[in-house]
Amino acid sequence: MSQQKNIAIFASGEGTNFTSLVDYFESEKLPFNVKLLVCDHQKVNVLNRAKKANVPTFIINFKNYENKAAAEEEILKQLENEKIDFIILAGYMRIIGPTLLDKFEGKIINIHPALLPSFPGRHGIEDAYEAGVSKTGVTVHWVDSGIDSGQIIAQAEVPVYQSDSLSELETRIHATEHKLYPQVVKDLFEKGEI
Repeated sequence: MSQQKNIAIFASGEGTNFTSLVDYFESEKLPFNVKLLVCDHQKVNVLNRAKKANVPTFIINFKNYENKAAAEEEILKQLENEKIDFIILAGYMRIIGPTLLDKFEGKIINIHPALLPSFPGRHGIEDAYEAGVSKTGVTVHWVDSGIDSGQIIAQAEVPVYQSDSLSELETRIHATEHKLYPQVVKDLFEKGEI
């Protein structure tokens, strides 16, 4: 098996994708060491999940920095200290700026709760629901400087039923994310792209 890869996961909220990734890496005995959770909020559940999983956290408050680049410089220091090889965005609600992109080009992936290029942005599930589409889904993609515009790696469809409430659709989307995302990370690793 190849050498251990040091992973950082970035998240902003509940952290269910964080947990599904960490659990999957462990159960599949993948050579991934989740060295760091980077979070941009102080009171979110993903921090509890990281503590439970014994993953160190770095909380960054962007308001404490002159600009985004300065905040990302601070994140970069933490990533370099932990010798991070690859970044997984798991519900991280910020656009990655050039400071991080330049250093980690081709080494950052994201998951989005819609079938890109449809419904990019922060409200992918609600936007699809309100548009009345018969199917939506989940997309894993490489991160570039745009909003959910990077090259698509994998997608999974999720049907939208006429009887669906928004929360029923959200539940199915999240269940699909928790299956697709870890599998895609494993596939990328096996292809030598991580």
